[in-house]
Amino acid sequence: MMIHQNNHVNIKFWAQYPYEPKGVDIVPFEPKRVMFEPEALNYPLGRKLFDEFKSKQVEISMLKSHNRVTGIPGATAAQAFGEGKNTLVVGLRRTLKYETCKPSAHYQLPLVTGCSGMCTYCYLNTQLGKKPYVRVYVNVDEVLEQCAKYIGERQPEITFFEGAATSDPIPVEPYTGSLRKTIEFFGQQELGRFRFVTKFTDVDGLLDAKHNGHTMIRFSINADSVIRKYEHKTPSLADRIGAAHKIIDSGYPIGFIIAPVMLFDNWKQEYEQMLLELDKQLAAQSSKEIHFEIISHRFTAKAKQNINQVFPDNDLPMDEEQRKFKYGQFGYGKYVYEKEQLADMGDFFKNRLVEIFPKSAIDYII
Repeated sequence: MMIHQNNHVNIKFWAQYPYEPKGVDIVPFEPKRVMFEPEALNYPLGRKLFDEFKSKQVEISMLKSHNRVTGIPGATAAQAFGEGKNTLVVGLRRTLKYETCKPSAHYQLPLVTGCSGMCTYCYLNTQLGKKPYVRVYVNVDEVLEQCAKYIGERQPEITFFEGAATSDPIPVEPYTGSLRKTIEFFGQQELGRFRFVTKFTDVDGLLDAKHNGHTMIRFSINADSVIRKYEHKTPSLADRIGAAHKIIDSGYPIGFIIAPVMLFDNWKQEYEQMLLELDKQLAAQSSKEIHFEIISHRFTAKAKQNINQVFPDNDLPMDEEQRKFKYGQFGYGKYVYEKEQLADMGDFFKNRLVEIFPKSAIDYII
């Protein structure tokens, strides 16, 4: 069990929630309650999870409907949010038509929905409601069979799948093993590639997987002040870089998502320090090609409303008058930085990444 010493717990923040860290910054995901769709018990993974959580005396209940998860408590928005984050739903992935995932990949690959982290700014606040539970799928073989069909449809081109479009899959991997299974599936696919991103560091179970270089693991990183203020219940920047070190040593293609980039006072100095720390810690792997994706901070009206209810004292930069309104690929509008600000941000990262990581590849800046 990996426990990181608390170095940035916001006491005022945690006073609102029933799960104060009490001396640690991040611990493995241990749900307070687990809810099962009855059909999930017909699958080996579903039965395994049921027996495992029952032996741990975790609160277990059976759902009556796939689309209706009830029974998560919470009298206030903050309590409901905290209780949701400590709820695991075990079910089936019923829709096997996968969404597109621009610019990261051709398709989303649904292994998990939701995340145990409690990042203030998280875009999932737009999608997962006021009790954002974590859901895992037990019909992994069916999910991967659908991937094989998509790969066949696009041959002879390579098809890319994103495994973290609506989740961070690492916290539940010790329970499901689904990531390792998926990695080894893609290791056998001549024309299929897998990629996912995480803020978490429990990667030891993936290090000896037979990936064949077909899975890229990326780590989400940010300026230290952003992590301390907004990325609650997640590992530190140093721990994430340490996990990336292990991934590189195991032969995986590696990448980093710098997101969300926030244009606060002295932002250039802080992000440059972050890049220099990354370079220092990965100096031994300087010959490796490192991929970077840079995503500026943006928010939707719905996300802002939910965030302000759950984190009423937050100081996220969410003033619509200082942003430009733009429609996203899924039809809803979001507020992004002005064109001149984005151009300045793009120039900064292009120039500094070329100087600090001359072998780097910048996949996109948005």
